[in-house]
Amino acid sequence: MELTIYLAGEIHSSWRDEVKEKVRSLNLPISFVGPMENHDRSDSIGEEILGKQPNAVLRDEAASSFNNLRTGVLMHKSDIVIALFGEKYKQWNTAMDASAALSLGKPLILIRPEELHHPLKELSSKANVTVETVNQAIKALAYIFETR
Repeated sequence: MELTIYLAGEIHSSWRDEVKEKVRSLNLPISFVGPMENHDRSDSIGEEILGKQPNAVLRDEAASSFNNLRTGVLMHKSDIVIALFGEKYKQWNTAMDASAALSLGKPLILIRPEELHHPLKELSSKANVTVETVNQAIKALAYIFETR
């Protein structure tokens, strides 16, 4: 059995690389998908496909259409969604992705620091598992593959 994991969360830190490396070190049969991690490309994809937009609002709306297409396709194909809420960046996209995962019936692992317990309490109660660290999320994944 191989699993595909959608990694939802901010794209400004290297948390995805940490997840991938730890999974690789455990030889778990897992592949990863997620949002476009190149922020400039994510913001410009609408204009790259549709052409120059007349203002910033329409530029953002055009990019959002293609980013939502990507997210929808990749999340549908995933077996599990991991949503990381960090302490530094605004997390609107993470909340949207976690909610989409729940709407699709995808198992959700929520990673959030203790400091974000209160603002994420409703989302956390809907997730299959809530943990505080990437290491805990990796242990949850590894447990899926244990036979004894």
